[in-house]
Amino acid sequence: MSAHTPPTTQHPERSTKDLAKVAASGWLGTAMEFMDFQLYSLAAALVFNRLFFPDASPAVGLIASMGVYGVGYVARLAGAVYFGRMGDRLGRKKVLYITIALMGGSTTLIGILPTYAMIGIWAPILLVVLRLAQGFGAGAELAGATVMLVEYAPVRRRGLIGSLVCLGTNSGTLAASGIWVLLVATLSEEQLLSWGWRLPFLFSFVLLIVAVWVRRSIKESPVFEGRDDVVDGVALTKEQALADAKANGESTIEAALHQKKGRAFLIAVGLRFGQAGNSGLIQTFLIGYLATTLLVDRSVGTTAILYGSLLGFVTIPVVGLLGDRFGRRPIYMALTTLTILFAIPMFMMLNSGDTGLITLAMVLGLNIGVLGLFSLEGVTMAELFGARTRFTQLALAKEIGGILTTAIGPVLAASLTVATGHWWPLAAMIIGYSIVTLTATMLSPETRGRDLVKLEDAI
Repeated sequence: MSAHTPPTTQHPERSTKDLAKVAASGWLGTAMEFMDFQLYSLAAALVFNRLFFPDASPAVGLIASMGVYGVGYVARLAGAVYFGRMGDRLGRKKVLYITIALMGGSTTLIGILPTYAMIGIWAPILLVVLRLAQGFGAGAELAGATVMLVEYAPVRRRGLIGSLVCLGTNSGTLAASGIWVLLVATLSEEQLLSWGWRLPFLFSFVLLIVAVWVRRSIKESPVFEGRDDVVDGVALTKEQALADAKANGESTIEAALHQKKGRAFLIAVGLRFGQAGNSGLIQTFLIGYLATTLLVDRSVGTTAILYGSLLGFVTIPVVGLLGDRFGRRPIYMALTTLTILFAIPMFMMLNSGDTGLITLAMVLGLNIGVLGLFSLEGVTMAELFGARTRFTQLALAKEIGGILTTAIGPVLAASLTVATGHWWPLAAMIIGYSIVTLTATMLSPETRGRDLVKLEDAI
């Protein structure tokens, strides 16, 4: 391979209009991702057991439909590896275009699936295939949108602009919940089972068209284009980069390629633990816990999450701004410490029987221990990793951390509740998750203002 003249490490210029397009793209993509998954989770709980698993008992049918939901998480991990590597080698824009098409297309096709009554066993098989495709695309969507936004953002506003991804997830969850609430309230059970359940999935096609149109016009990440190991829009392989570095005397590239990996990744997984673990308990498990164990009306928990999510539209950008002003580490430490201190009082409030206290506990827990941390998570992880493997490492850290906590946590919480008959193991889980994140924060360097074109990790 012939030596090339290394490009400058300055970022190629991008206009405010370019940044606005990328911000809209990131918001739309993450909103669609979380709307798609929430649409399916609610459909699985409400109708899919009868539409796709009618020969099973109600309990077995529900387990089967939830099992199909679970395969999406397996596919997410595979998608994180595949598209993460593609994003680091071929650029962020191409991956984001593919992932949005995969997610939106799969979700739309669920809306036209024939049911078990129409084609028999092929109906649940096709549902599994579409869930796998949906999860495969989603595995890199959140990471890709985060990387793109953070790499575009002005250095002094990375936290604020990066938090737009979190606002997208909040918007998607709220939209999906609102659509299903409207359908259940306005349609009869017969209408819902015959055609009404298809409407939310078909509606996602509208978002898909808008998102694809926006993403077609965005420019590649200026950080990717500014990397020393990118030639003609493609990153060199490790062997090519080493040969090129020796030919040009580029010790910085050699240092990045020889850096021992692992420390930044482990810290990132630790940072993910608190947010993802607390989310699995507060946004998923506690809804059922309030209704089945504490015998509180089901609407109390869902209404509390709705209020908490609405407040999140303020919490998320405020935390992003605080991270820009004071640094990632002190805000991370403050939020995790508050979560640890609030865990026991929160469960005392939940067990008080007072609807107002229950709502307040869940709203505060959601905003401090979940949404606040989520606002910081993406930008901090992006700054931790070097430009050469940022996409791959960020995607894997998010998905592995999510599987270890969000996927496993609610099951563990339910088992501990049955075994002990008390709430203290649940408080202990939140404290434990938060301690992991607090420890990771203490071991992490301050990343605010780091040059994202650097190929090596921050630690």
